[in-house]
Amino acid sequence: MLNFYEKAPLVDSNREVELFAFQEKIGIKFNNVELLNLAFTHTSYANECLGDVDNNERLEFLGDSVLGMVTAEYLFANFPTLHEGDFSRIKSWVVSENSLAEIAVTLDFEHFLLMGHGEEIQGGRKKKAIIADAMEAVIAAIYLDQGLEVARGYVLSFMKGQVEKVLLNKQSDKDYKSVLQEYFQKRKRKCPEYELVSTKGPAHDQIFTVVVHLNTKTYGPAEGSNKKSAEQNAAKMALTALGLED
Repeated sequence: MLNFYEKAPLVDSNREVELFAFQEKIGIKFNNVELLNLAFTHTSYANECLGDVDNNERLEFLGDSVLGMVTAEYLFANFPTLHEGDFSRIKSWVVSENSLAEIAVTLDFEHFLLMGHGEEIQGGRKKKAIIADAMEAVIAAIYLDQGLEVARGYVLSFMKGQVEKVLLNKQSDKDYKSVLQEYFQKRKRKCPEYELVSTKGPAHDQIFTVVVHLNTKTYGPAEGSNKKSAEQNAAKMALTALGLED
């Protein structure tokens, strides 16, 4: 297997104890604890380290895909009466920043993060985007270290409860992108297209600006702490302009 953790921060004896506590918490013992350590390594920490140290962004990318696949598979297999629009609405909440951050807080993710001093003093450990990204990175680390079945089990351990919240209308987010998508699909029109127009700020505290194209019209720009939230804000602006949202 490729060494996915070659540039991970070193795990000393104190850090090993911390990571052992996390493994006990989730009930999974890693073969390569360096991979788990990398999943908790924020960009700000890597930037402040001497030498070539990686961060968790690549793992975050992979974890997002694993999470999405497991969620889609679960919905398809367990809710035969739901339609595609329902699947999209539920899945969008489950994989959202708020949902992942909510679960990560229950697992004390903020205590295990490796973070640079600048981000630390700015309250980075409490930022939803950072702990949600770490959640996705940990999913990827489990997948690479333990395989798909163990990763699926980990995702299902929290995802089922999040699905139930949507079905009971207890989720705190409104998925503006899905509402906009369904509105255009029902009218057999071209689906919304989102465009990232700019990214500004330091790597650990970026602001993303997005517009949404609906046929010949463009709505926005809208900002967010990550691309997903910026797209949600752009969709909300479009819905408001169309008279579909207060």
